Amino acid sequence: MPFATEPSYRHGSPSSTAIILCNLGTPDAPTPAALRRFLAEFLGDARVVEVPRLLWLLILHGVILRVRPAKSAKKYASIWSAEGSPLKVWSEKQALMLSGYLGERGHKVTVRMAMRYGTPSMASVLDEVKAGGAKRVLILPLYPQYSGTTTASIIDAVCTWAQRARTVPELRFVNHYHDDAGYINALCKRVTDHWGANGKPEKLVLSFHGVPKRTLALGDPYHCECMKTARLMRQRLGVTEDLVVVTFQSRLGKAEWLQPYTEPSLIAMAKQGIKRVDVMCPGFTSDNLETLEEINMEAREAFLHAGGKEFHQIACLNDMHEWIAALAGIAANHLQGWPTQVPVDVEALAAQGARAKAAGAAN
Repeated sequence: MPFATEPSYRHGSPSSTAIILCNLGTPDAPTPAALRRFLAEFLGDARVVEVPRLLWLLILHGVILRVRPAKSAKKYASIWSAEGSPLKVWSEKQALMLSGYLGERGHKVTVRMAMRYGTPSMASVLDEVKAGGAKRVLILPLYPQYSGTTTASIIDAVCTWAQRARTVPELRFVNHYHDDAGYINALCKRVTDHWGANGKPEKLVLSFHGVPKRTLALGDPYHCECMKTARLMRQRLGVTEDLVVVTFQSRLGKAEWLQPYTEPSLIAMAKQGIKRVDVMCPGFTSDNLETLEEINMEAREAFLHAGGKEFHQIACLNDMHEWIAALAGIAANHLQGWPTQVPVDVEALAAQGARAKAAGAAN
């Protein structure tokens, strides 16, 4: 594999540290053409769909990409905002705010947002920060729970980029933070704020993104980390075990996935006489298609149609102060040993961080 052409090395050039905040990705527009490009990249990742490669590519390009883009485009159109895709809007805001929060702590770092699929791509953002002088790069996925289908795929993308780079920066990866105290506190603050305004439900449903059941048998820790997040939330909230129900959403294909499934569970609750449920998706740090359409539209309709009376969707962490503070703490822990602290003129640096933080809150 040929190396990419790079500018001549400059001795004594200043080095810096960058953080790349990574999310799954989103189409560029809610159109069939944009969805076809996005789904081809996403579903074409061997980490995402672990079936014999040739067979899957025949199914993907022969069937799925002929049918699914138009259906998915309608769903995206139902949640698209004037600013664009909610996932991208929130991810960009989180990156801007994280820069401000770290600046307040005295860390001089560049923070950028990248998408594993779609734009801005991992490779393009890595090129950008490297061109800007970054000699150290922290890769921080917005996936609290590790899975080979998500976190490991980001690592794949970074390593693919590194294979073509002549000079590779020092790289660090955050694999997971499913049990981080700040993350758990932010989730619980979101829940208690909702309960303070609306009262408590009969059931709090914690719906995580689903993966095939076989991944658990193959050693993927995702299921266990989801369950630990739920347990820590229940303990932090101080509620009984019977109030909290863990489910998994977003199945693809006919294979068995992690259970119980979200929508069938909600239908069963309604038929059992449960009148109100609150549904939260702790594995998503930004609201997106799966929370705004699959949960707040499709799952809501299924629950109410089956006899339920009240369905509340609790928003993702998005731009919560507690969440960005937790994210800054996670980043700072992984920056240890790198020269990011600026001892000189800390007040000016803090002021710069405050301005970035305020700009993030205003967007």
